[in-house]
Order: sequence, then structure tokens, then C-alpha cells
Amino acid sequence: MKKAIAALAVLGLLVVVAVGGWLAMPWYSSAQVDEETAFIVPSGASLTSVAGLLEEEGHIASADSFLLRAKVLGGKAPIKAGEFLLPAGASQADILDTFQNGDVIRRFVTIPEGTPSVIVHDILMAEELLVGDIPVPEEGSVLPESYDFERGEERIAVLARMQRAMDETIAELWPQRGPNTVVTSPEEAVTLASIVEKETGVPEERRMVAGLYSNRLRQGIWLQADPTIIYPITRGRPLGRRIRQSEIQAINDYNTYSMEGLPAGPITNPGRASIEAVLNPEDTDAVFMVADGTGGHEFNATLEGHNAAVERWFALRRERGEM
Repeated sequence: MKKAIAALAVLGLLVVVAVGGWLAMPWYSSAQVDEETAFIVPSGASLTSVAGLLEEEGHIASADSFLLRAKVLGGKAPIKAGEFLLPAGASQADILDTFQNGDVIRRFVTIPEGTPSVIVHDILMAEELLVGDIPVPEEGSVLPESYDFERGEERIAVLARMQRAMDETIAELWPQRGPNTVVTSPEEAVTLASIVEKETGVPEERRMVAGLYSNRLRQGIWLQADPTIIYPITRGRPLGRRIRQSEIQAINDYNTYSMEGLPAGPITNPGRASIEAVLNPEDTDAVFMVADGTGGHEFNATLEGHNAAVERWFALRRERGEM
């Protein structure tokens, strides 16, 4: 009797080992992922539906086999939605662990500082991994920055994050405004910052340009910012030619060559640094500026000094063959 019981025990152990091996070997050995592969777990998908997708795409031999082993040998954590990278040679255990604990692939779309809303629209619509349509956003409502997104995400959701980032930035910076800022509301701050953004590509100049335009606004001097001439013509797209005299004299809500004060609204989407510059402008007496030939500007407090700077600029352009 003892020998029979011992034999049964040994047989039972062998069965357990055999069943365990039958379960474990396929689970921990390589699946059918021959090369690094991106795989999407749809939002709201169950493990059963994901197993079916894995079988359809040829990453596993059997969805039923995968589900059985996942329930017995896999972790208890739920799977996450998103796009995941399955490494070459991954086992079925690795695949499930990736869906439970791995990082979702994040992709990025970048909006450079000073990008007008029509171009923001173009950039988002050109991103093939996003879906859905969007309107052209309100000018000045988007914070230029790099934003991450997932494959298949709605464009409107990405745009909403861009606009929320601008709202949050304004909410953060407005209370930090200095006593010498000329703007009286967040909306005015974005509008003036959009002009500063378009008037200089030199980061170190932003506060100086902001100080100059703040002085002109205080003194009732027309801003005479060239980008405000172009905006009502192209809505932010490049003009592609020189500004015409008739356009300089045009009367509208944006052209600061024919009106006092700020334009009706922003002429682009300003970056954080330009907004900061407007809220804390340089303490300067300058009211004039002209290009200096290096990409920056020369600033002057008097018309005499400005005219001399203009002559130097014209002489440099003639020397370069530009006039």
C-alpha cells in the first residue's frame, strides 16, 4: 500500500511538472515578434480582444492559448491603452508585461515661437498619426511649445492642451507683472507680446523691444510695427514680397501705421519669453529701433539718433547689393 501511494504521489508530481512545463514553456519562450514592432492597444479594449489582435497580426500562435496562460501565469495588473513597442524576440510573458507596466510610445508635435494660428492648424492637420478635423484656433490662444501625443489621438484634444497651456501660462505670469508694464489686461499682454515676438528673433532683445513699445504706448506714439501691416492681409502667412505704400497707409483694426494704440488682437501666438518681456519690460528711454545688420536692432531715444542709425542701415544694405 505504501509503495502504491508513493507511486501515485510520484505520478501526481510528474503530472504537475508536465502541466507546469506545458503552461510555462510557450509563455516564457520567444513569441512570434521577429523585429521591434509597434502595437496599439485600443482604448477600452479587453485582454480577450487584444489577444485576438495579437493573433491576427501574427505575434502569437493562439489567442486562446495566450489567454489561458495569462490568467494562470500573468500578473494581475490591468492592461493599459496606447501604442507600445514590442521588442524583437519578446515572449508572451514580455508582451503582457509591456501592456501592463510598459511605457506608452509618446510622439511630439512642435509649435515654434511666433507661429500664427493658420500655421498651427497646418501643422496639426499635416500630422498623419492624429485624427479628426480642427478649426483654425483663435490667434494668440496657443502656447508655442513641444507637445506629446499618442497615435490615433484626436487633433482637437492636442489643440485643447496647447490652448490650456497658454491659459495656465498667462494665469501664472500675470500676477508677476512689474510696475512698469503698460498693459492693463492679460489680453493686452498677449497682443503686445505677439508684436514683440514678430519684431525680433534675438532672445536678448525681447525686453528691450517690449520697453520701446511700452514707451510709445505711454507717449501716444503710433507703434508703427511692420508685422501689423501684414497680418490683416495674410492672417499670419508670409507676404512673399515687399510691403506696398498703399498697405502702409491702409486703415484697419491692425495696422499700427494708421492708428494709435494696440491692434485689435494678437498677430501671432507669442512664446512665454515674449509674454514675460511685456510684463517686465526693460527700463529704457528708447522709442526708435532699426535693424543693425547682425539680426538685431539699434535702439535710440531721439529722432536724430534714429535717422543716423537708419543711414547706417541703408549704407550697409547698399554695400550688400540689397538696394
